[in-house]
Amino acid sequence: MPPGKASMTARERARASLTADIKEEARRQLVQVGADGLSLRAVARELGMASSALYRYFPSKDDLLTALIIDAYDAVGEVAERAAGTADARPLERWLVLCRDIRGWALEHPHEYALIYGSPVPGYRAPQATIGPASRVPLALVSLLDGVGSGERDGTAGAGDVPVPAGLAGQAAALVALLGGSVQADVLLRGILAWAQLYGMISFELFGQFVGSFEPAEELFEYGAQQMGLMVGL
Repeated sequence: MPPGKASMTARERARASLTADIKEEARRQLVQVGADGLSLRAVARELGMASSALYRYFPSKDDLLTALIIDAYDAVGEVAERAAGTADARPLERWLVLCRDIRGWALEHPHEYALIYGSPVPGYRAPQATIGPASRVPLALVSLLDGVGSGERDGTAGAGDVPVPAGLAGQAAALVALLGGSVQADVLLRGILAWAQLYGMISFELFGQFVGSFEPAEELFEYGAQQMGLMVGL
C-alpha cells in the first residue's frame, strides 16, 4: 500500500483513486488535443462519469490544468533534486547528470514538458500554488552553484568575461538575497543562462528543430551540457 494510504478512510482512498484516474485521462487528452483542447466533459465521458460528479473533484478546467501542472513540476523537480544530490560526485558531474535526467524525463513525457515549458495555455493564469513546485528545478541548480567563483572549485571559465549591467546586477543581488545569499551574483546569472540554454536544447529536440541536422541529438546535447557547465564555472 502506498505511503500514507494506511491512515486514510475507505472514502478518502476512493476519492484519491478517482482523482488519479481523472488526471490520468486528462493526460491522455493532452496527447490528443493539447492543453487548449482539454475538456472536463470529455474526461468525464471517457471515465463513464456524469459531468456534475467530476465537477466535485475539479470545479473548472483551470483547476484540472493546475493539478496537472503541479504534478509535472513535481515530477521533473524530483528528477533534478535527485541528480543534484548525487553522492560522491563533483559539481560538474552532478550538473551533467541533472541535464541528462531532465532531458530523459522530457523525452518520456513530451506533452507534460510542453504543458509547463511550452506555449502558455490561452486564458489560463497559473495560481500561487504552482510557484513552489516550479521552483524545485532552479533550486536544485542553485544548490550546485554554492562556492563557484570562490576558488573552492576548479572551473572559472566565463567568469568576468562580459561586464554585468548595473540594473541586471541589482536584480541578481536581490535574487541572491532571496535565496539566502550563498551564491555570488555573477555566478547566479551564469547559472540562469545555463538553465535557459538547457531548456532551449531540450525544446529544440522535442519540437523538431534538429530534424535533418543533428539526429540523434545525444552527442550535441552532451557537448552543450559540458560547455554550459564550464561556462557556469562548475
